[in-house]
Parts: sequence; structure tokens; C-alpha cells
Amino acid sequence: MATKTMNVGMIGYKFMGKAHSNAYRQVARFFPELQVVPVMKALCGRDEAGVKKAADTFGWESYETDWRKLIARPDIDIIDIGAPGNMHAEIAIAAAQAGKHVFCEKPLGNSAEEAKRMLDAAVAAGVYHMIWFNYRANPAVSYAKKLITDGYLGKIYHWRALFLQDWIVDPQFPLVWRLQKEVAGSGSHGDLLAHCLDTARYLVGEIAEVSGLLETFIKQRPELAESDDRLGGKASDTMGEVTVDDASLALARFENGALGTFEATRFALGRKNHNRFEINGSKGSVVFNAERPNELEIYTEDTLAGTHGFRTVSVTSGQDRYTGHYWPTAHNIGYEHTFTDLLFDAFTAMGEGKNPSPNFHDGYLNNVLLDTIAHSAETKRWEAVTL
Repeated sequence: MATKTMNVGMIGYKFMGKAHSNAYRQVARFFPELQVVPVMKALCGRDEAGVKKAADTFGWESYETDWRKLIARPDIDIIDIGAPGNMHAEIAIAAAQAGKHVFCEKPLGNSAEEAKRMLDAAVAAGVYHMIWFNYRANPAVSYAKKLITDGYLGKIYHWRALFLQDWIVDPQFPLVWRLQKEVAGSGSHGDLLAHCLDTARYLVGEIAEVSGLLETFIKQRPELAESDDRLGGKASDTMGEVTVDDASLALARFENGALGTFEATRFALGRKNHNRFEINGSKGSVVFNAERPNELEIYTEDTLAGTHGFRTVSVTSGQDRYTGHYWPTAHNIGYEHTFTDLLFDAFTAMGEGKNPSPNFHDGYLNNVLLDTIAHSAETKRWEAVTL
């Protein structure tokens, strides 16, 4: 079967733009069996000098400074959205209506209502759609999924998830866009807890009801004098209001009866990217920590008598559909590979005429959960998850 190419136009070139660019460059090299291969056709950003430099650095053929012009180009097949959250819905809907396939960073929308409109537009247009929940494509998470599906953990009783960072603990850290609700939608809630919620749905199942708590520890910060990215920038002498949460917590009851706890914060001093979950079942347990991405801790009751305890298992030995494509056994892979792996899944599905997974449906359900937890934090009551 002949290989088909699809031209990608990507919007946004900073943190996620780097990760996506690397994935597009590498996916066909490490997964040569792909029948659909991306071409890095155009990169889009508002600052012409910045986007031109990024396009040259990352290997994009051209650049644009207006996303509308990018969507209008007849040589673009896929629009990849890595812009701030307040732009997701407008761009995705316009792209779908123009007949472009759409990939989008998480959270899909800044609200469930936005996400639903994005999903409806993609479905109505009949285009492929994908959301970048990249942790699903970590080999350890993929292997945990297999253990659960094959019944090695038995009936699932508990899910515990943490996503801890510390990059805004300093009260003088400036008011970047991620701390402004009108742009980001939420703080640690949508930025970090969104990943925990998606991974929970992927591994354990749908969530029936939640109880939430959101907190903003530092309510005013210096406004930016220059630069606006995750690393911060130069602070001004003017103070501005922080309008998003600094920490998000939730209790959950899954439809299958399992209980869940979730915590996300940017105020866990010493934690840089501590994305961790533990699953306890009737036959065994698994533990994953993204700071140790090549390992999965596994406990099962069939261990040798007197040696009960978790075993740390290397997941770079080809147990999944990804790692065998990279380095020899036990040669580690990292964060960047999860994006490449997710593109492998997406383009494999598209080559088979199927929609990628995770997709805008998963993104919409994620936004519903985020909104329901936030609503529970306001009502101080358990809230049912309803579509």
C-alpha cells in the first residue's frame, strides 16, 4: 500500500509547539510502517520574528502570522492547535468547517460548552479529530492498561492521582497568561488535573459523581513587563489579580464502584512534574510516576511467599506497542516520546479510516468533569456528572 502524506499547519510554537514539532519530525522515522505520514508544512504565531525563527529551528517549511490564513491555505490538511485555551474553540470550529482535520491541546475548551461545540463541528464536518492527552501513550500507562484489561488487578477499588509542580510558588512570579481565567480558563485544574482525569477514564472507567475543592493561595502578582511563557518573564511594578486556581482537589465515585482521589497543584515545593497514580484492585496494584517514566510498580498476590511487596518493572522491554521502535531493551525513553507515540496511534487510525483516540469526545467528557468539579467547589456538595 502506498504511503499517503498529510500536510500539517500548527498554531503555537513555544512549550507545546516544541513537543509537537519534535513528534512530527520523528514519528515516521521510528514508525516506518505508517501508511499516513505528516509533512511539516507551516507554523503559525503572532510574532513574525519569533515564528520565523521557530519554523527554521524545528524544520517547518513555511510560516504564517494569521491563523485564518493558515486555515485558508489549500495545501494544509491538518490544523494542530497549541495556542492558549481561549483560542481553541474559534480555531477548531473554523478549521473543521474548512474541511481540515483538527488536533488540539488540552483542555479541549475553556468550558464544556466550548468543547461540545468543537466536537459537534468536527463530527458535522466529517473530519478526523484528536486531543493531545500524551500520557496515555507512555509505555508504562499502556502496560497498566493491558494488566487491567487482562484481569491481573481484578476488580478495581481505588484510584489515586497526584500532579504536583512548584513553578509559581514565588509570590513575585509574574502574571503570565496561565494565571488569567479569561485566557487559560483555569489554573492547575485544567492544566494538570485534566491529565489525571483523562488517565483515570482511560484506565478505570467513567466517573459518576464528584466533590471538588479549588484554592488560590496568592491572589495578586506583578504584571508582566515583557515575555509571556511558562518560564515567566520580567515583572513590572504594577500588581494584577490572579483569576485561576493554584490548587485543585477532587473526590470521585466511578460508575463501576471504584473510589478516586485527585490532587493537582503548582505549590508543591520540590515537585517539578510529579504526575503519579496508584490503582488498587482485588488481585493487585500498580503505581506510575511520570518522573520515573520507564518504570511501573506492580504488586500481585501470586508472588513468592515471604516476599510480598511491589516489584519495579522496566517497561522499555517491548511489552507495549511503542518502545520496540526506539532503542534496545532497557535503554530509556522520555517525555518527548509520548507525543511521538500519540501521533503513531493517530496516523495509524487515520490510515485505517478510523478516528484517532483520544479525540474530541474524550476532550468534551474531560471538560464536563472539570466543570462539574469546579461547580462542586462552589456548591460545597457532591455533584453528579451529567452530559
